[in-house]
Amino acid sequence: MAELVFFTGPMDCGKSTLALQMHHTQSAHDRVGELFTCHDRSGQAVITSRIGLAAPALEVDADFDFWTTVVDRLHHGARLDYLICDEAQFYTAGQVDDLARIVDDLGIDVFCFGILADFRTELFPGSKRLVELSDRMETLQVQPLCWCGERATHNARTIDGVMVTEGSQVVVGDTELDPDRPVSEVRYEVLCRRHHRQQMNKSVAMATLSPEVLPFDTSQEEL
Repeated sequence: MAELVFFTGPMDCGKSTLALQMHHTQSAHDRVGELFTCHDRSGQAVITSRIGLAAPALEVDADFDFWTTVVDRLHHGARLDYLICDEAQFYTAGQVDDLARIVDDLGIDVFCFGILADFRTELFPGSKRLVELSDRMETLQVQPLCWCGERATHNARTIDGVMVTEGSQVVVGDTELDPDRPVSEVRYEVLCRRHHRQQMNKSVAMATLSPEVLPFDTSQEEL
C-alpha cells in the first residue's frame, strides 16, 4: 500500500539529509524514484544538506504539475516507485492534492520533507495541506538548539542580525553566514518559543545580556 508521508521539524534538524538518505535507501533496494525541490538554499534545482550531501532534483515552481509529469513518464514506459519531495512547505495546496492523488491512483510512494511554520509562526500552505492529507507525519528526532541551550522549535528571520516578524512569507536564505555576501542578507535562526516571542536572537542576546551573577562571592579568600 503506497503512502503519503510528511517528515517535518524546524530548520537545522536534518530534513534534507534524511531526504537524500531515503533516496539512497530506496534506490539500494532496486526501487526507482525522482527527486523534487523548491527554493533550495543553494539557489539551484538541487537537494542540498548542510553536512555536504547533494543530489540533482526537479524544481517545483508555482505552475509545476506533479500529476501530468508523473503520468507522462509512465505513459512513455518509465518506471517510478517513489517521489522524494524536499522543501514541501513551499508547494501549493493544489500540488499537495496531486501528490495524494499519485499515491491513491498510481500506487506510488511520496515522501515529503519540510518545515511546518514560517518566521511568523504561521503554517505554510503546503505544510498545512500535508497535515490534512498525509497518511502519517514523522517529527525528526534530531533536535536543533536555541542559543540559550533549550530545544529550538521556532524559525526566526533576521536582517543585519536583528529578528524581523513582518515581510514576505517566502524569502530564500540559510542559517549559515556566507562571508562572500553582504551582511544585510536574509538569514534564519532557530529559537525556543520563549526567545522567539521576545524577539531575542543570538546576536541581540550577546549585545544586551550581562553575565549571570554567581550565587557566591568569588573575592573571598579560602580559609
